[in-house]
Amino acid sequence: MVAIIAEQRSYVAGSWVEGDEVFGVDNPADESHVADIFVTPTSEVERAVLEARRSFDEGVWADRAPRERAAVLHTFLDHLEASRAELSATIVAEAGQPRFFAEFAQIVSSVAMARATIDLYLSMPVEEMNPVPVDELVRNRVALSIRRYEPVGVVAAITPYNAAIIMALQKIIPALMAGNSVILRPSPLTPISSLVLGAAADVAGLPPGVLSVVVEHGSAGAELLTTHPAVDMVSFTGSTVVGKMILAQAASTVKVVALELGGKSAQIYLPDAVTKVAAGAVGVIAATAGQACIAATRMLVPAEHKDQVLEAVAQAYSAVVVGAPTDPAATMGPVISAAQRERCERFVALAEQHGGKVVHGGRRPENQEHGYYFEPTVLDLPDNANPAAQEEIFGPVISVLGYRDLDDAVRIANDSPYGLSAQVYGQDVAAATAIARRLRTGAVNVNASVFSAYAPSGGYKQSGLGRERGPDGIRAFQEVKHLAIGELK
Repeated sequence: MVAIIAEQRSYVAGSWVEGDEVFGVDNPADESHVADIFVTPTSEVERAVLEARRSFDEGVWADRAPRERAAVLHTFLDHLEASRAELSATIVAEAGQPRFFAEFAQIVSSVAMARATIDLYLSMPVEEMNPVPVDELVRNRVALSIRRYEPVGVVAAITPYNAAIIMALQKIIPALMAGNSVILRPSPLTPISSLVLGAAADVAGLPPGVLSVVVEHGSAGAELLTTHPAVDMVSFTGSTVVGKMILAQAASTVKVVALELGGKSAQIYLPDAVTKVAAGAVGVIAATAGQACIAATRMLVPAEHKDQVLEAVAQAYSAVVVGAPTDPAATMGPVISAAQRERCERFVALAEQHGGKVVHGGRRPENQEHGYYFEPTVLDLPDNANPAAQEEIFGPVISVLGYRDLDDAVRIANDSPYGLSAQVYGQDVAAATAIARRLRTGAVNVNASVFSAYAPSGGYKQSGLGRERGPDGIRAFQEVKHLAIGELK
């Protein structure tokens, strides 16, 4: 059996730091103890911020040529690839995720996407001509109008438990390529895997202060990062509730804030695509047990086909084997904690209280004595006002709703405080695309999906602010300076 990452300390400004306190990380698959990790002292979080400020202001990283920064970051990513076996084992142990997801999605694919992000950055201009009409240039005796893209400064990156390495790389690679200094604060539920990023910084020779990784059990460190006047930007992925708190905390120092928050995404099936519902339903719970902000947990189908769909989805979920991610026969693992399992139970009960019906699942598996498991669950909901249709549950629970016609489908899909992602399926691609254009959401997948360094993601409404990935995701870590240049008369 491959050992997990042995590091227990935080990485602050080029050195490894212990603390006076430790906290335990447990395995959600069997509730066993994984490791004890040192809590980063608040004074060390403060030092991480001040050293990030120093390193940025002195230009030890920001003033390097982009291709030199790229070379260092490729070495950084080489270390992640070299650590693939123990990093994968760590993710399985602390997050309860299947090995194939830990290894290929969180490591192989995310490293490849990080390398592509470096290439994308290098293809983008640092300066470009600003489109000012020629007559204005002449009248004001200005020869040039230029937009220049410069780093924001010190970035606090706060990441979730469900995809610790993916989300970390989505933030720190574009931020570092842009010349920023970064403090990463991973989720206390899955902190161990992120410590490999400190080791990678050491191996790659990142200057001290350019990247720190601080681990904590509570939220004091995160609150320091979101309020500290030396931090210029907060990039957060997590729940809408916490995102609102961060937005308020950052307001007093007018920080740049990028938020990728909760979702209650819809998957809409046109009448000619109803036979595809089983695959769409399994996609919601695959790999992460429904713990993904983009999970399309509202399935919208023609009302006249609803009974047929419920039967097909229930049959698909009955074939799912719930068990430990180390069990080769298991196809779905646990949720992250007892609290998350209780949240699933609470929303199933609320769904029933408001007229919904449990068609499949809805409880803890009888054959799992230990671990935070919840059965893959299908809810038949009478309308979109049901709590299970309005709130993000973040577990293996899908709701099926019927629509009268396509206008009604669009209305239901948009009737949500969230707007992160959506899916539309139809044999008639033009009709499906027309529906996609009407959805108030940051991304819509029509019959397929793209997860790429070149394609942006982010939310409308209470699903967030700003974008990650793609050119917009890089520009998010930059300020825009306008240069007006003319001759002295």
